This record gives sequence, C-alpha cells and structure tokens, in this order.
Amino acid sequence: MGTLIQKISENLNRLSAVERKIGEYIVEHPELVPNMTTKELSQKAGVSEASIIRFCKSIGIGSFKSFKLELVKDITLSEMNITDFSILQKKDSPYDLLHKVTYVNKSAIESTLATLDKKEYNKAFEVLKEAKRIVFFGVGGSATAAFDAHYKFTRLGYLTNTAFDFHYMLSHIAYLTEKDVFIAISMSGKTKDVLDLARFAKKKGATVIAITNMDRSPLYKEADIRLCTPNVESDFRIGSLSSRMTQLTIIDALYISIFNNIGENIVKHYHEARDEVVRLRR
Repeated sequence: MGTLIQKISENLNRLSAVERKIGEYIVEHPELVPNMTTKELSQKAGVSEASIIRFCKSIGIGSFKSFKLELVKDITLSEMNITDFSILQKKDSPYDLLHKVTYVNKSAIESTLATLDKKEYNKAFEVLKEAKRIVFFGVGGSATAAFDAHYKFTRLGYLTNTAFDFHYMLSHIAYLTEKDVFIAISMSGKTKDVLDLARFAKKKGATVIAITNMDRSPLYKEADIRLCTPNVESDFRIGSLSSRMTQLTIIDALYISIFNNIGENIVKHYHEARDEVVRLRR
C-alpha cells in the first residue's frame, strides 16, 4: 500500500487507544474509507465523530476530507500505478494488464465520490438546467471528455460546442453571455489554452464550471463552480487512462441528472432521431 497507510501502520502504537481503533480499521479497509462520511467511519470503528477529526490531526492532516484525498492517492497511485513509465520495470502479460487497467479505472471512478463536493455538483446541475448555450473545452486526453459532453448535451436539445482549435473557440466564446456556461476540463488545471478560454468566458459573463484536480490547480481557483476529480495519475505519464474515466463519469452523471429532470419533454425527439438512424442505415 502507499505512504499514508505505511505511516498509519508505523505509528499505531503511538496513538491513543481510540485513535488506534480508527487506524486499524483504515489499514484493514483502505478502499472503503474514501466513500465514507465521518459518521459512517465512526460507526465502523466504534468511536465518536470527534475522534475521527482528532485522528486526522494526530497524523498531520487538517481535515477528514484532506485525509480521504491522500488515501485516494495511496490506493490509485501507489498500489497499482500503470500510467507512468515504471510499468516497463515489470513485464506483465496482456491479460494481467487488462485486470490492472480494470482495477485502476474502477478505483478512480469510485474515488470521485470522495473528491466531488455535493453542493458544487448541485450548483452545476442548477446552472446547466437553465443554460442557453454550453461550451466544452479540454486539451489532450481531456478533449475526449469535452467531445463526449458536447455529443450528449446536444441530444438533450442544448446549443453546445467544442473544438480542438483555440482560435475558433475564442471566436465562439466572444458571443457568450451570462445565460451561457463554459465547462473547462483539465486534470492538472494548468493547461494554458484551457485557462485562457476560461478567463475569457468569465469576462463575458458566462458561468465557468471546472472539472479539474483540487491539488494545486489554477483552474480550480478561476472557476465559479468546481467539480473536483481525484488525483489518480502523475502529470508525466504514458497516456490518460484513469483520469479520463473520472472526467467521463462526471459528464455522464450531469447528463443523466439533466435528462432525469427534463426527459419527458424530449423523449419524442429521442425517438425521432432513433427512427432516422434506423432508416438511414446502409
């Protein structure tokens, strides 16, 4: 397991009896804790909620939320890191790598619940529900999520747009208003093109929603609404795998949330589109 779990294990004997119970539970069930509240963990460990907070401070972490973020890094980065060049140090079989990719992606998706703030998600839903136009933008691996979102929200009847071309996007964003939404997608939150477009959209009055990492992300600070993804990959990697899955999961959740809210009004259009697809098949 990763460094945080090692730290807890090595310091169990130095903790109070109550804190030791918490530490022992976390060491035995690290994969369950990121999705728990303080109340749930206190019940599992047989201690008070206040003890959970004291435990976090005893190991040098200021809050339970920060603790869960660190634990997510342990589980997804340290235990089975397949997205950086260290993968070359061990020659797994193709089928073994299939299992590892499946495990890492599954863990990353589940970890999203620990980093995504419920209030921020609900704010994003309310803003998108009333949006006139939605513009999505991401670079590299994040562009996949942007184009997927563009396709899905178009099906909901929204005027949406995305493109790879930065100058084209500048021209489009120039027409945004306070009724519109710009969704910026970046794992690091440091990509210059994404930051520049987010700032321009904000200047035009549009609501900026960021799907980004909370950890030292400039985009997080720029956005009006922050949908935080877990830190599941290093910046220096062989490709976007688990980070892309977290982005796609948030996009899918927003899409389903909006569809669930307005679906009865657009089902007819879904059926019409489907009928045309069937008719035009070659």
